[in-house]
Amino acid sequence: MAYSYTERKRIRKSFGSRDSVLEVPYLLQMQKDAYTAFLQSDVAPKKRTIEGLQAAFNSAFPIVSHNGFVEMKFVEYNLAKPAFDVRECQTRGLTFASAVRAKVQLIIYDRESSTSQSKVVKEVKEQEVYMGEVPLMTEKGSFIINGTERVIVSQLHRSPGVFFEHDKGKTHSSGKLLFSARIIPYRGSWLDFEFDPKDLLFFRVDRRRKMPVSILLKAIGLTPESILANFFVNDNFRLMDSGAQMEFVSERLRGEVARFDITDKSGKVVVAKDKRVTARHTRELEQSGTKFISVPEDFLIGRVVAKNIVDPDTGEIIAKANEELTESLLKKLRSAGIQDLQCIYTNELDQGAYISQTLRTDETVDEFAARVAIYRMMRPGEPPTEDAVQALFQRLFYNPDTYDLSRVGRMKFNAKVGRDGATGPMVLSNEDILAVVKILVDLRNGKGEVDDIDHLGNRRVRCVGELAENQYRTGLARIEKAVKERLGQAEQEPLMPHDLINSKPISAALKEFFGASQLSQFMDQTNPLAEITHKRRVSALGPGGLTRERAGFEVRDVHVTHYGRVCPIETPEGPNIGLINSLALYARLNEYGFIETPYRRVADGKVTMEIDYLSAIEEGKYIIAQANAELDAEGRLIGDLVSAREKGDSTLVSAERVQYMDVSPAQIVSVAASLIPFLEHDDANRALMGANMSRQAVPVLRPEKPMVGTGIERVAAVDSGTVVTATRGGIVDYVDATRIVVRVNDAEAVAGEVGVDIYNLIKYQRSNQNTNIHQRPIVKRGDKLAKGDVVADGASTDLGEIAIGQNMLIAFMPWNGYNFEDSILINERVVAEDRYTSIHIEELVVMARDTKLGAEEITRDIPNLSEQQLNRLDESGIIYVGAEVQPGDVLVGKVTPKGETTLTPEEKLLRAIFGEKASDVKDTSLRVDQGSQGTVIDVQVFTREGIQRDKRAQQIIDDELKRYRLDLNDQLRIVEADAFDRIEKLLNGRVANGGPQKLAKGAKIDKAYLDGVEKFHWFDIRPAEDEVATQLESIKNSLEQTRHSFDLAFEEKRKKLTQGDELPAGVLKMVKVYLAVKRRLQPGDKMAGRHGNKGVVSKIVPVEDMPYMADGSTADIVLNPLGVPSRMNIGQVLEVHLGWAGKGLGQRIGDMLQQEARAAEIRTFMEEIYNSRGRKEDLTQLDDKEIVSMAQALTTGVPFATPVFDGASEQEIQDMLHLAYPEELAQRKGLTESRTQAYLYDGRTGDRFERPTTIGYMHYLKLHHLVDDKMHARSTGPYSLVTQQPLGGKAQFGGQRFGEMEVWALEAYGAAYVLQEMLTVKSDDVVGRTKVYESIVKGEHAIEAGMPESFNVLVKEIRSLGLDIELERS
Repeated sequence: MAYSYTERKRIRKSFGSRDSVLEVPYLLQMQKDAYTAFLQSDVAPKKRTIEGLQAAFNSAFPIVSHNGFVEMKFVEYNLAKPAFDVRECQTRGLTFASAVRAKVQLIIYDRESSTSQSKVVKEVKEQEVYMGEVPLMTEKGSFIINGTERVIVSQLHRSPGVFFEHDKGKTHSSGKLLFSARIIPYRGSWLDFEFDPKDLLFFRVDRRRKMPVSILLKAIGLTPESILANFFVNDNFRLMDSGAQMEFVSERLRGEVARFDITDKSGKVVVAKDKRVTARHTRELEQSGTKFISVPEDFLIGRVVAKNIVDPDTGEIIAKANEELTESLLKKLRSAGIQDLQCIYTNELDQGAYISQTLRTDETVDEFAARVAIYRMMRPGEPPTEDAVQALFQRLFYNPDTYDLSRVGRMKFNAKVGRDGATGPMVLSNEDILAVVKILVDLRNGKGEVDDIDHLGNRRVRCVGELAENQYRTGLARIEKAVKERLGQAEQEPLMPHDLINSKPISAALKEFFGASQLSQFMDQTNPLAEITHKRRVSALGPGGLTRERAGFEVRDVHVTHYGRVCPIETPEGPNIGLINSLALYARLNEYGFIETPYRRVADGKVTMEIDYLSAIEEGKYIIAQANAELDAEGRLIGDLVSAREKGDSTLVSAERVQYMDVSPAQIVSVAASLIPFLEHDDANRALMGANMSRQAVPVLRPEKPMVGTGIERVAAVDSGTVVTATRGGIVDYVDATRIVVRVNDAEAVAGEVGVDIYNLIKYQRSNQNTNIHQRPIVKRGDKLAKGDVVADGASTDLGEIAIGQNMLIAFMPWNGYNFEDSILINERVVAEDRYTSIHIEELVVMARDTKLGAEEITRDIPNLSEQQLNRLDESGIIYVGAEVQPGDVLVGKVTPKGETTLTPEEKLLRAIFGEKASDVKDTSLRVDQGSQGTVIDVQVFTREGIQRDKRAQQIIDDELKRYRLDLNDQLRIVEADAFDRIEKLLNGRVANGGPQKLAKGAKIDKAYLDGVEKFHWFDIRPAEDEVATQLESIKNSLEQTRHSFDLAFEEKRKKLTQGDELPAGVLKMVKVYLAVKRRLQPGDKMAGRHGNKGVVSKIVPVEDMPYMADGSTADIVLNPLGVPSRMNIGQVLEVHLGWAGKGLGQRIGDMLQQEARAAEIRTFMEEIYNSRGRKEDLTQLDDKEIVSMAQALTTGVPFATPVFDGASEQEIQDMLHLAYPEELAQRKGLTESRTQAYLYDGRTGDRFERPTTIGYMHYLKLHHLVDDKMHARSTGPYSLVTQQPLGGKAQFGGQRFGEMEVWALEAYGAAYVLQEMLTVKSDDVVGRTKVYESIVKGEHAIEAGMPESFNVLVKEIRSLGLDIELERS
């Protein structure tokens, strides 16, 4: 394989035992594909498929007026180019969206000449109508809504279709299983069928009152006769003068206990009374040729008649279907001369009479009566007219506008009821309802299995596209109603489509969904991993999903079908556990929304390279081997028995039976879990914490690649979009801190387009979590790049690999109790070197509004502030960029008009002397919050249209335009240089007809002549050959065109910047100030490794006091060894050992470079590292110069990859350790024989510790729970309005609640005075508070407690109940 630009600088040594069969897919594929399919913006209108917006429009149109003579048809839609790009939307607080314009036709038919069959068109009006704005997805798979970045989380919901289940015996006290079925459409009413404890079958619509199922069967047109015929087989009887003869059917008799002597046709007793009928008996009866068996009279009594029995003479019905036979009825039948009789066949075992019994409880007589009963249940209290009854029933399940099974639902339904084909109508048919009832009765009879609703074949994923389409559809449905009302007017009045359509409902529906839906979430942007994970999340919560409270244990649990589809590890702890999951690494969605995972095909024990994606339903049909099953050189499975999965169970099967094999051992976990090395050695609970905490790691100043990784780091960094990758290959032309200019390769440059790529890097941008997003170039001028190479690192990435922490030298040992209970001891050197220093950016906003008393003003002229307090503000009253500010400093000066107050004579005098200004405004400036300090790094000023811009706002616009012009000039410079190169090649050596500097006709053009002429005059040369002249002309035209397009682009940018800003109502001007705050590591900060080993920094110890090794190097972090065994996350110990080896190898390479070893020697050592064990690397691709530069990058440590479930073995770790620390070096460092432990010395006494200590390098993270954000103290602050108690919480500058239990504690101590203070003056005794203040001012420290306000509140509440309560003071 070819190495990329960054891999050539640093190759990660992998211990994976096999090469990857399938590259990890693009991690944001699901989100991006779903939304592309929704918009179909790149597809020509005629070629669009019926999905997304197209489907929404098709479902709403055509709209026909009530009289049918006016119709509005939809033709096509198109999306406008967004007015602002992503960056501009973020700064201006706008939504990154595109306007949808639909072309619609208004068709008016001629009333006179139209018939009901054919309508004659009178006129057609076509027009493009604005249909609201649809938010667009950014390149990174997120949305910008009102200036903030949001993610739409995919929803895992129960798939439409039919489901059969039972209550597990929980409903009835007897523990009887009650079976039920439910038909769930995508849109429309739910239909439930359920058995009750008496074995009657009921149905309910939309979870309303239950009714016997026979009502529904009658309502769909079945008679009692046909209902029985559908569910039962019949026993045929011949009536005799006494008793009867029953047709002999061997299957029905077998296993029954004879209630009378059974005889054959000769009268011989074959089965005696009370004996069980066996197969031998039935065979004997068959052999004797018996067709009928004589049965006594009482055998008939109680049997149920299968059909209506009609008197042949009078035509009157003697017995109705489903009537029980009695003695009197039999007498009637005999007297009417009825001989043949059919009764339904039932038994106790597998043919219950459930439908027959249900039919008996139902009193409706015919189809209409049944429909009336359903109408009454759905619309209680409304009079059932015939039209209303029929219309309601049709609309429930048969109308495509109100009922939609969806393609998925129909496919699942057909599969469940055993029909071939996945297609069919999207509404229910009578056959569908009948089929479901039949299956349910079969289940009750003991045939078939119930469904597992947690099986991923029964749960599907609704993506962004689908969720947005549903919202757009609801908006269109609201429009449809309004348009239908007004269409009639279009006949009389000359109305156009835009007069009829009001797009507000669509905009409102989309705004509500993207802004406030439970699935539209504020993007977690702490680090790149958090972003990716958030976009790959699938949630069972949200509209149409589960709720936290109702979700039971089964739904949350790991299911066998999660294998390779949903990660079994990564899920939140707490109330959402198991309801919010993460997509597995290789998982993708199929066309129906079910999650699929890839497998390699296996044929006759040989593994092929063919890859199939299987859904959970399909997977159940195959036997699948694990990814690390052993293969021989030809790719055949080794061994008689292979570990495999069959229907979700792990078994051992012979190699020939295996049909598929996993593609990778990491297939079952998510991105976050696949970044944990040695995951296979960690307990699942700790791995869960590790995966979750990796997402909370704060990006530090200098990211450092993990010494021990898993090989997924590069994929995660590139796919997250946090690094900048080259869109086309080329040569780096220019680099500075803010831009990279690449001259594109000729092969990749498109004719007529600019052959230059400019990458503007993001500098100090605030993320959603206030962390710093910052990109820095890693290329140099003249570097050759290929497409996809990383050119700039972002936050938390190092040379294109994700790097969320720092590699720390860890020692596992107790140290004076400072690492008790997971506390962490840190070396002061770590803080001094800024290893964990992070930058956080805070956004502070101030708005100048138009108030009733006049407009607020942003100004430097603020009353009662000294010049020193204003010295950092410019003339507009806004702070300079670069100012370092402390709590309470003014950032933006603002004054607000004050209401008129009556003035004292003194004030009047002052006003007369000094003028009006002094007192009619109050200072409402923006100041720095308590507890934060930092540097101002950016200021943005927004001004409403029509308001004069101040100097600062104008300066900001000018700077932005200057930057943009610089970009355009760079592009132009490269384009021109490229063009003149081509001209030089074109003209050199050609004959001319004349040109500048008196070039003679017929003279040859050479390089010397061209160098002497100014380049722009080359176009005046007249070549003799026409073809050359034409080419020269086309180059000239192309250059002029490029220049013209650049001027237009600049003009457009200027227009955008100079137009007024959209601000909230009543706001005239808005200023945003960005503060950069440096946070150093300090006691109280939370830190963690990647294995769930979290803790809080307890002490930062001076370097000289830390434990040190024999060579004098001190540990960076000291952890408590007791944190490992009970938690069973042994992965951290293995990581420490392998990290120790990586560091040692890096030091050995560093020593070689210091001794100026030859490149060949370094290459040999690197061959030994990379190719003696684990996956082989092809170092021959690198020349000697590259080997040396890679060696320099490796001096800080050789990075290892130990892929999940396929990692380094114990032997491989030991080999690496012995390679890193040869005998002599090991002795110098005081290492033990195994090289994993060292004898350490106490920094304070210099004595050696008694036992050796495990020591090594671990990738350790600083998490987003910083003590600076949590530390809080209240002085004088706000009080709650009603209770007068201090508010709570840091945001409100609140106090700590002294609760009920704390009161008990003081009571127990007998600390009466302290308690009195707590309950009165320190809390809500208003009078007491003022008195305490007075006494402190006077210097007396006496307390006089009064009545707590909460007592008064209680009194008032009791009075509101009508009880007169009074406090009597004695």
